[in-house]
Amino acid sequence: MSEKLNKYYAVVPLSLESLFEEELKQLGITEFKSKKAGCFFTTTTLGMMKANLWTRYASRILLQVGERNYRTEDDIYKFTFSIPWENYFTEKQSIKISLSAKNCPLKSIKFLTLRVKDAVCDRFRERSGARPDVEKHNPDIQIFVFVDNQKVTLYLDTSGESLFKRGWRRDKGEAPLKENLAAGLIGLSGWEPSQPLYDPFCGSGTIIIEAATIAINMAPGITRRFGFEKFKFFNSEVWQALKTEARAAINWDVDINLAGSDISTQIIEKASKNAQLAGLTKLLIERKIKFFPCDAREARPTSETSGVIIANPPYGEQSNPKSASVASMMKNVADNLKHNFENWVVWMLTSDLNLPRQIRLQESRKIVIFNGPLECRFFRFLMIPGSNRRESKAVKTSSPKE
Repeated sequence: MSEKLNKYYAVVPLSLESLFEEELKQLGITEFKSKKAGCFFTTTTLGMMKANLWTRYASRILLQVGERNYRTEDDIYKFTFSIPWENYFTEKQSIKISLSAKNCPLKSIKFLTLRVKDAVCDRFRERSGARPDVEKHNPDIQIFVFVDNQKVTLYLDTSGESLFKRGWRRDKGEAPLKENLAAGLIGLSGWEPSQPLYDPFCGSGTIIIEAATIAINMAPGITRRFGFEKFKFFNSEVWQALKTEARAAINWDVDINLAGSDISTQIIEKASKNAQLAGLTKLLIERKIKFFPCDAREARPTSETSGVIIANPPYGEQSNPKSASVASMMKNVADNLKHNFENWVVWMLTSDLNLPRQIRLQESRKIVIFNGPLECRFFRFLMIPGSNRRESKAVKTSSPKE
């Protein structure tokens, strides 16, 4: 496989950029530069395949095939036509063009997208007498175009489906977290596999399942397909060797205590099923992962030693309209945590910026996170004995900072 270095851009959820950087370092990729919600990096084709296979945090990895200044739509057409697309795919494969623009002075983004499509198809027609078909829903090849006020950048998608799709999910609870966001919450919390972990609002089990794969060192992409598998230069033997190596790296003997609960027995059954689909049946049998029905207002510690709670409790925009008052319910949940989870560290993701005031706890840390379109905060609360009474008084006189 070629050792040529290529430029890549990873789409990364906001606040997870530093976690993705650490992943790159672990893969031996040292040339990178993060920006808000993304990261540019340089590596070989082999490095790109490893990054897709192992990243828990990125949403998509794009191969940069060209960048140039422009003034008109024709400039972009000519530049796109000049790219040797035939080196990457054939005219028999279907394509999709996705274009995004920021401060672009050109009048019509839709027309510009058509010009890019025409340029790709015209190049193939000129060289082979045939052109690729355009497929909007399930293309073989996705071409991403980014246009700002001066430059146009062309990318090929190496990931295919978004990387949060691990390849196993079937059943979803109400308002499920994307897998890469769940992994990000775990990474930001500082949780270590030696610590008990509990999610009292586990829903479809995403946080607990992601924590389990982290603990046993299971590659997130081990069971799914990727866009790069349809590139002309894709080497199946090298890819199979990478997956064999990843399977051998799984450590089933790690000692972990992971638990999730939900008020709905049906949802708990789905969470257990999801863990099985994710390849974690062995951990369920050995009770290293436990899912059980429980009202979060009546939850009790899942271990004799203190641990970490990471939860995505219901909030107004995502909860069922028939659900109980969220604010009232969360106040009861917090009271239970204060009384029964001494010395635990509690992390909660919510779009309600007034949550600390509502539950009468002062957060010790907060991180801005977007759960889909919702701007949220990831709050940390320390269940320190004797401190909650003082903190509740402090909350009454100061609102949480943003």
